[in-house]
Amino acid sequence: MKKTTIIITGMFMLNMQVSFAQISIPFPPACNCGPVAYTCGGSTTLVVEVSNPVTGKIWMDRNLGSSQVATSSTDIASYGDLYQWGRLCDGHQLRTSTMINTLSSSDNPGHSSFILTPIGMGGDWRSPSNVNLWQGVNGVNNPCPNGFRLPTESEWLSEVATWSGPTTAGAFSSILKLPAAGGRAAFLQDVGSKCLYWSSTAIPFTGQNSRALNVANVANGVITTGATRFSGYSVRCIKN
Repeated sequence: MKKTTIIITGMFMLNMQVSFAQISIPFPPACNCGPVAYTCGGSTTLVVEVSNPVTGKIWMDRNLGSSQVATSSTDIASYGDLYQWGRLCDGHQLRTSTMINTLSSSDNPGHSSFILTPIGMGGDWRSPSNVNLWQGVNGVNNPCPNGFRLPTESEWLSEVATWSGPTTAGAFSSILKLPAAGGRAAFLQDVGSKCLYWSSTAIPFTGQNSRALNVANVANGVITTGATRFSGYSVRCIKN
């Protein structure tokens, strides 16, 4: 590490004789304080923080996998990736990832394919289900950068309460600039018309569902709903 020093010269009077002393003080190297690039599973996202003065919560200013902050509800460059609930960023979240219909028996499927749930096999990509995969910053498969995590359902609802209205327009005009990135099952759906965002909140009983924010492009369109965990939705990370 390169050190920069500053020389301080002082004059001291000792027994009527003049002497000089030099003190070298090391300085740390210059700080490169720009946004940190977070790369995971084939996607790179700049980690830039934004805070809501009402809720006091700090979030990332863009979706995971997005190349920029949304300039409109239908800004394609701001859509980002679509995650299956509880999965790590292993490449499955890319909108162009391949699809398979073989369920995983472990928390890490070991491949980058989007897992479709066969008919009659419930709604989870994992069998048996594990509701603890996205719980907090230390969650087994937390896909967010260091210090960030998935928001809870109640944290989403607290943010919605500060919007100008419960619509996609309100979602975009909020401090989070949420785009209507749509979702994915066997194919992409509701792109440009719905905001579909996962929470970390799981429903532990039958149905293999977890809670998600679902904002439609209609009046009073904000709801949280139970969604099958194999569905691909957007992720917006909140600081712990």
